[in-house]
Amino acid sequence: MDHNYHSLHQTESSITRWCLATTTICSDSYEFVKYLRQYVCNTLGSMIEEEMEKCISDQNQSEDSGYDTVVQHVTKRTQESKEYKEMMHSLKNIMIVVVESMINKFEDDEIRIQERQKKLQNEKSNSYCTDNCSDSDSSFNQSYKFCQGKLQLILDQLDPGQPKEVRYEALQTLCSAPPSDVLNCENWATLCEKLTVSLADPDLVFSDRILKFYAQTFTLSPLHMTKEIYTSLAKHLELYFLSRENRIPTLSTGVDITNANVIRLLKKVRLLNEYQKEVPSFWIRHPEKYMEEIVESTLSLLSVKYDQSHLVSQKILDPIYFLALVDAKAVWFKKWMHAYYSRTALLRLLEKKYKSLITAAVQQCVQYFELCETMKADEILRHSKLCGNKQKNFYYSGQELQYIYFIHSLCLLGRLLIYTQGRKLFPMKLKNRKDSVSLTDLLVLFTQLIYYSPGCPKTTSAAHSENYSPASMVTEVLWILCDQKECAIECLYNNTVIEALLQPIHNLMKGTEAASHCSETALIHVADILAKIASAEEGLILLLYGENVNSSEEENPTGAHVIAQFSKKLLDEDSPIFSGSEMLPVVKGAFISVCRQIYSTCEGLQVLIPYSLHESIAKAWKKTSLLSERVPTPVEGSDFVSSVSQQSQNIMVWEDNLLDDLLNFAATPKGLLLLQRTGAINECVTLMFNRYAKKLQICRHKKFGYGVVVTQVASTAAGAIALQSSGFINALITDLWANLECGRDDVRVAHPRSTPVDPIDRSCQKSFLALVNLLSYPAVYELVGNQELPNKAEYSLREVPTCVTDIIDRLIILNSEAKIRSLFNYEQSHTFGLRLLSVICCDLDTLLLLEAQYQVSEMLLNAQEENMLETSENYRDFIIDGLSVERNHVLVRINLIGGPLERILPPRILEKGNVPYPWPMFSSYPLPNCYLSEVTRNADIKQDNDLSKLLLCFKITDKQTEWIENYRRQFCKMMKTKPDIISGAALVELLEKFVFHLSETSSECYFPSVEYTATDANVKNESLSSVQKLGIKMTVRYGKFLNLLKDGAENHLSLVLKHCERFLKQQQIPIKSSLLCLQESYTGHDWFVSSLFMIMLGDKEKTFQFLQQFSRLLTSAFLWLPRLHISKYLPIDIIESGIHPVYFSSTHYIEMLLKAEVPLVFSAFHMSGFAPSQICLQWITQCFWNYLDWIEVCHYIATCIFLGPDYQVYICIAIFKHLQQDILQHTQTQDLPVFLKEEALHGFRVSDYLEYMEILEQNYRPVLLRDMRNIRVQST
Repeated sequence: MDHNYHSLHQTESSITRWCLATTTICSDSYEFVKYLRQYVCNTLGSMIEEEMEKCISDQNQSEDSGYDTVVQHVTKRTQESKEYKEMMHSLKNIMIVVVESMINKFEDDEIRIQERQKKLQNEKSNSYCTDNCSDSDSSFNQSYKFCQGKLQLILDQLDPGQPKEVRYEALQTLCSAPPSDVLNCENWATLCEKLTVSLADPDLVFSDRILKFYAQTFTLSPLHMTKEIYTSLAKHLELYFLSRENRIPTLSTGVDITNANVIRLLKKVRLLNEYQKEVPSFWIRHPEKYMEEIVESTLSLLSVKYDQSHLVSQKILDPIYFLALVDAKAVWFKKWMHAYYSRTALLRLLEKKYKSLITAAVQQCVQYFELCETMKADEILRHSKLCGNKQKNFYYSGQELQYIYFIHSLCLLGRLLIYTQGRKLFPMKLKNRKDSVSLTDLLVLFTQLIYYSPGCPKTTSAAHSENYSPASMVTEVLWILCDQKECAIECLYNNTVIEALLQPIHNLMKGTEAASHCSETALIHVADILAKIASAEEGLILLLYGENVNSSEEENPTGAHVIAQFSKKLLDEDSPIFSGSEMLPVVKGAFISVCRQIYSTCEGLQVLIPYSLHESIAKAWKKTSLLSERVPTPVEGSDFVSSVSQQSQNIMVWEDNLLDDLLNFAATPKGLLLLQRTGAINECVTLMFNRYAKKLQICRHKKFGYGVVVTQVASTAAGAIALQSSGFINALITDLWANLECGRDDVRVAHPRSTPVDPIDRSCQKSFLALVNLLSYPAVYELVGNQELPNKAEYSLREVPTCVTDIIDRLIILNSEAKIRSLFNYEQSHTFGLRLLSVICCDLDTLLLLEAQYQVSEMLLNAQEENMLETSENYRDFIIDGLSVERNHVLVRINLIGGPLERILPPRILEKGNVPYPWPMFSSYPLPNCYLSEVTRNADIKQDNDLSKLLLCFKITDKQTEWIENYRRQFCKMMKTKPDIISGAALVELLEKFVFHLSETSSECYFPSVEYTATDANVKNESLSSVQKLGIKMTVRYGKFLNLLKDGAENHLSLVLKHCERFLKQQQIPIKSSLLCLQESYTGHDWFVSSLFMIMLGDKEKTFQFLQQFSRLLTSAFLWLPRLHISKYLPIDIIESGIHPVYFSSTHYIEMLLKAEVPLVFSAFHMSGFAPSQICLQWITQCFWNYLDWIEVCHYIATCIFLGPDYQVYICIAIFKHLQQDILQHTQTQDLPVFLKEEALHGFRVSDYLEYMEILEQNYRPVLLRDMRNIRVQST
């Protein structure tokens, strides 16, 4: 029964809804709906119940069932019944009566509403829009009362012959009508024409009410209606300006905005402009013809011109002047040009019909510039009252109107030049000018406006958000153009524009009369533009080399040289320019900022090095630092407290700016050397850390943060010490510990931390990469060298690590229960430590240091031993878990040496299936054989005979140069055709002959000959460092694996290293330094000597004899790193810096060439916050061990010896080119530093890229070799 009742209820509801849909009565009336429902129930209720019973009985006998089916069936039968038709007929009669009653009520309501509106009209304020409804009215009511006859009546009442009250009443009725009803009337077009005529009505109140109707229409109506309203308003204004009867102001009389006629005109223009700025947000949703009509009507209005035969001062103002008054910065044009939809139509019309509008804008800019040239600055300043003028201005003189129109024209042209079609409008012909105005002419005009036009007074320009000074406006326009690459290349990046920007600087430096016209403010604006240009690659190249790269610098110095000379003069106070001016520090800072954009790049630094800007900036900083200490402490109550406070603040800001300028030298390897030589690296790094802690941007023109600078600094010993003393490392480790162990205590209760899925949780990924970037070998040695681990008996849970040694103690070498218990997240934290160990031990010197000091491998083996489980009486098996897998990977990595085809590293992840980890684990050496590759274990050198035959063909002639070139040519030929035969004994013979003859040629020798007479007996008892001893064992193990070394090789290599150490000590000088790396002999292992020893197949006599000869060549300085350790051949300041020439020369040029040759890779490095110099220094230091197979290591060494030290740079560039896709991929996954340090160089062969390297040699060799030869006398 309940089911039947519910079905009946649903059926009645369906029928009721259908009935309601057939009426237009107010459906929200509760009483009416209640009556209708009861009426349906009484009439059809019994019939519906009978139908329900039938359906239920039929449903029980059939398989098809469903509640919805029953309801639909009953509803259909009911609607087809006789009772339903009778009910609808009766209901219709009732409705007729109801509607007649409502109509009578509506008429009564209308009378009352009109009476009330008359009362309210006198009380209404002069608002922008008129409300079109009342509380008791409704849209249904209005729609009913407004009809065709009503609109015709309004048209008749709006006739000018009608009484004023009748016209007012008609307009009020029109304003209260719904816009849709007005638009849909047949007489709408006639009404629109009538309103356009009425706009010119002399009655101010009446015309004001029409404007209110326009405003209301713009706000509430659809586009096709507002379009007609807008075009009618624009047409009215066009006719108004064309009519001679209207008293339009002239330039001589100016504009008084308190005048009634001017007020009315400005209101119309203002309304037009407001719609112009709003319509782009919705016109794309309508047909294009609507937008085109709006655009064309606007351009037609703005193109109105009068006969210009009379004097300019008597010129009647055009519509554009009034539009500029209400929209000085041409915001309307900016919005119309923003979208392609409207920009296309606008530019097409400008090109075909209204080009005069653009011509007039250019003409206005030219006229203003001519005015600036002829008048004095103080007179011009009076004409530009907009600049910093806070008081209300009710009168605008002719000059001020010209100035406002100039600002409008400048903004309009600036926006036009951004787009290709806009630039195609140039060149254009101007009146009274012979030559056409090209894009370059226009840009030169803009730059000249900066110098010749006045700037805002210093006291006002900074205090207000809007600055309408010409210099500020031009600077803003040029900045926007610089942001558009294509536009900047076409408009700005040419010698003519740059010369225009730099011309006043030339004048200032020469002291000409023209220099007096240039203000400090103008120079600051120019410096801002130049800095913006220098921040773009194309702009930087133009400043460095000009358009003609081959032109002489002496005859025509490029922009970079001029800027550097001027900046140096300002810094050294070598010129009376602006002497004593309060703005002088700001001018200095602005131009140093331009230089900073230049010298923070490798190519820019090379150009600016002769100017020694780092010394000038450091000198200015030291002077400012002394001043800051001498500023008197302000005494409370004294008169000069505020002045002293302001002076102190200005000095501190200037001091920080100078330090920031110095810090930017650290963006490149050679720049970092210059920074260290100033002695200000500690202060600069401290400033960097303070800015980094406050999350401040490194520079407003830089796209990325401090990552690259930190990586560069951490690649040197002094830089690592500076990072530690600044608190940077402490903060980094504290932040890491908070994410790894502590977490956020205030969040954990409400939001528990999710269990990490990745080996290194995402919250710790940033800290992990920061540590990887930080821990280069020079940094590790300074921070960890000779440091013992705490190895405490107990660790407090609140004890937070603060240094690198603590991280090793707490996360890596967990050799006690106390350390394990001190960790909240033991597995996650230890995994983090093992991953970090895996990465930093890819640097073999770091591996040997950690092994020598902390016996890392022994600790890992013991941990594996403890991780075993007894499965039977005499058998124990390893427990396979995340940590044991990580330890196994690290153990194989640090014990096994070899390139990508010479060793096999176990994966760090488990596999699917019954055997999740098929790789054998071990707890003692030697390693299982499965990790040793079989591909290269037996070196095949049978093909050496082919190379021996070629050696016989090399005839040594009297002309050494000819012989050397022939030798190199033959070497390149063999490398390209049969690279594999350049190995073994043949390679030894090649190297010996070539180096011997070079060392006998005085022109090829870079270092002097050194007499050495020590024998094996003399050096036998000398000791090697623990790092060297471990390196010897590693070398011999690798050599035996390759079948290159035999038993006894360990002693022979030891003797060679001892001889080398004594031989090099004869060429070293003692140094007093706080750096650990300078306090004793070379701190790392000599990987070049070890490589050469293996090439010489373990022959110690041949090896050392070769080294003695090789040490005279320039190439030895870059291949054999210990060769120049505290060497007397280097300048003393370079020795004291602890920076090797490989870093400040080779890696510097690697970065420079990388940017030019493989720009995507260079950008990837910067996006990753990682410097190419750090990984290249690691590769070169260890002679690519673990990164290349042995044959490629031999080819790297042979190529650099035969072809020159610059090939070291070319090989690294070839590697980056080879790795381009991998580097881009790992930049996206944000693990680029880990990839480059851990992964071998798969698939790279030196011979494959030899042709590419020969091209690099042709392009860059003169510059590279000149700089490499200058390492002994660095003139900076």
